Amino acid sequence: MKYTNGTGQEALSKVPEITLTFWVIKIAATTLGETGGDTVTMTLNWGYLAGTLLFLSLLVALVIAQILSKRFNPFLYWATIVASTTFGTTMADFADRSLGIGYTGGVVLLLVCLAAALGLWYWSEGT
Repeated sequence: MKYTNGTGQEALSKVPEITLTFWVIKIAATTLGETGGDTVTMTLNWGYLAGTLLFLSLLVALVIAQILSKRFNPFLYWATIVASTTFGTTMADFADRSLGIGYTGGVVLLLVCLAAALGLWYWSEGT
């Protein structure tokens, strides 16, 4: 997918076009992320801390791969989306059920992660 970067030159986008198919896949990816987090933490009985660390590691690896990618890769993009929803789910459950700080504390932790992700994006892309 191409777009103009403001200088008249074409640049490559590493995100898909927003269509009905995008939203169907996004909903499925979110559902998969929620289910995957619960499967690891509760069904497999790994616990919330281990699940959070597992999915954080996966998310970091996929974000780095996405940043280093020179072009749009649908599998990499959607794997990163699934990893982010799974990490978010397990981290919120860890904050609420293991740390006892509730969902408000979980929101604060997620905001810190969002700020870090945006900082990494700014460092990487300069925008």
